[in-house]
Amino acid sequence: MGERTENVVNGDLGETISGLAAVIRDRRGSSPETSYTARLLSGKEDSLLKKLTEEATEVVMACKDDDHDHIRYEAADLVYHLLVTLERYGVSTEELAGELDARRH
Repeated sequence: MGERTENVVNGDLGETISGLAAVIRDRRGSSPETSYTARLLSGKEDSLLKKLTEEATEVVMACKDDDHDHIRYEAADLVYHLLVTLERYGVSTEELAGELDARRH
């Protein structure tokens, strides 16, 4: 687990996800030597998929510990890695929103 984030204030999830997805999309053109995101986007497929699995497991473990701050921290890591995965495979956040919207009716 990384350092816990201090002084977290609530934000707008839609705005945050859109902004993060745009940063991830922009990192596609960055050097993998200097950008972790670029490395995930262009590196070995298994490296990204293993990281996604690791982050999901860390969320589960934080939940098992019933540790609110740790759950939030690990969930943020999972969302980031999920957004990188979606970008790598060409699934837009708009498509994801459409899928989720279709399921709530």
